[in-house]
Amino acid sequence: MERSDRRPVSRLLHRWPAVRLTLLLATPLAWLLLVYVVALAALLVTAFWSTDSLSGEIDKSTWSLDNFRTLFENEVYRNVTLRTVGVAAAVTVIDVAIALPIAFYMAKMASPRARRWLVVAVLTPLWASYLVKAFAWRAVLSEGGLVEWAGGVLGIESPGYGLPAVIMTQAYIWLPYVILPIYAGLERVPNSLLEAAGDLGASNGRAVRTIVLPLLLPAIIAGTIFSFSLTLGDYITVNIVGGANQMLGNLVYVNAGAANNLPLAATIALVPIVIMLVYLAIVRRTGALENL
Repeated sequence: MERSDRRPVSRLLHRWPAVRLTLLLATPLAWLLLVYVVALAALLVTAFWSTDSLSGEIDKSTWSLDNFRTLFENEVYRNVTLRTVGVAAAVTVIDVAIALPIAFYMAKMASPRARRWLVVAVLTPLWASYLVKAFAWRAVLSEGGLVEWAGGVLGIESPGYGLPAVIMTQAYIWLPYVILPIYAGLERVPNSLLEAAGDLGASNGRAVRTIVLPLLLPAIIAGTIFSFSLTLGDYITVNIVGGANQMLGNLVYVNAGAANNLPLAATIALVPIVIMLVYLAIVRRTGALENL
């Protein structure tokens, strides 16, 4: 196309900013619509279908609430849901407890050079494969592994494979996602506030409790959103280090695969989504979503 032929198009886009903005956002909005909105709508619709127990065919002609009724009335599903929420909550508490001092040191105490190295150290595990990290913990927790060898000196036994192993592994894998929002939040806390508190006689603990933590709360909650949601939907770690335990992700995997019951799998998959929607609605007023 000649340059003279492109000028009318350029003049049109310059004259109509709305057209220029629409063309710019059309592709990412279409991708968002197809990948997320349509996929979630299909998941919701599938939850109302049923599976023929003899043929295994999905019956799309009749819509019912049988899958939701099974989910609420079956004790196994209730226990697995509570177990999943409990594991996600434990992982989140552990990650916040570990992330707070690390992020505080990075943001307020470390030299600029040390801070850059610490940021790299926090980001480095994200460059490794998720499976590699999970299998590394399986080796660490195995019989004769590092935990059993090191614990033998102190008289501590390895937890082996089970829910404690799942919590430890998940806490390690999702820790960078909690450290980074808290570190970013601490970077926004002015040092002058801490200096003023010190000049007025406040102890370090009181300054942290009364100044840092209230300002940092949205960043902490933003970090918990990552660790809590990622743990809710995970099923691979449980298969690797969880022993015979199951979480919601495992039930989705089994029903969509071996059990060939896709409608029930879709219904179970909606549980973590509903839990996260409730959680996001609760924390929305804290300003945490602006820290993501």
